[in-house]
Amino acid sequence: MNWITDSKIPIGPLAKSFVDWLTSNGEWFFNQLAFLLSHVIDGLLLVLQKPHPLIVIAVISALAFWLRRSIAITLFTCLGLLLIMNQGYWKETTETLALVLASTFVSMVIGIPLGIAAARRAWVYAAMRPVLDLMQTIPTFVYLIPALILFGLGMVPGLIATVIFAIPAPIRLTRLGIISTPPSLVEAAVAFGARPMQVLRKVELPFAAPQIMAGLTQTIMLSLSMVVIAALVGADGLGVPVVRALNTVNVAKGFEAGLCIVILAIILDRMFRTAGEGDGA
Repeated sequence: MNWITDSKIPIGPLAKSFVDWLTSNGEWFFNQLAFLLSHVIDGLLLVLQKPHPLIVIAVISALAFWLRRSIAITLFTCLGLLLIMNQGYWKETTETLALVLASTFVSMVIGIPLGIAAARRAWVYAAMRPVLDLMQTIPTFVYLIPALILFGLGMVPGLIATVIFAIPAPIRLTRLGIISTPPSLVEAAVAFGARPMQVLRKVELPFAAPQIMAGLTQTIMLSLSMVVIAALVGADGLGVPVVRALNTVNVAKGFEAGLCIVILAIILDRMFRTAGEGDGA
């Protein structure tokens, strides 16, 4: 059996060589990408942190009512954010919210077109499927290493790692929604002279809207699940006090920060869930 281990395939060295090649040849691209993404996050932080927290809470609560038309969800949003403010984690919560919003936006902007392409061309999905499986199953710490090398410490590598982890959800669910469109609807649209782009915009995307919204909520939840892991590469937010509590075995601090993450997750889920899932808080 020694010949099997002696003839080890150099998978690790090949991966290292590829990352080294990216570092040496694509530095300009990764610097520009980091510059752009950092400015997006800074803009979100400015909007969330510049006004008084009570104003931000009022705006988010009003947004929750506008989206859901539910007094219960609006009250839960307002009281939950007030509790976070009371516990002294408002700054960390806004940092986490900025990271989640930015990663969700990037994931949806990239994921929806890829999902449409995968639905329209079977060979595209056949090529993407093993990559999506890899992105969802590979341990997160594995791709934190190249993200850290390419983008350095800070919010950007946390954002990149979060997008890699979350983007399969919008791709798969967008594809599922498109291919679930009844053929009779597509045939009727074509019979009335609709072009492929019109069929997509007026038939397939409206029918797939619930699936796309489900992809949005899943992306938000997956992004929130990366908060603590992103803190390990220098991303600010609620993951930082959780990591510090873990290092110091501080149960109180860990529970407070964890509760804030749970409250934020429930608020975002209730605000963006699909209409058929109920409106109760």
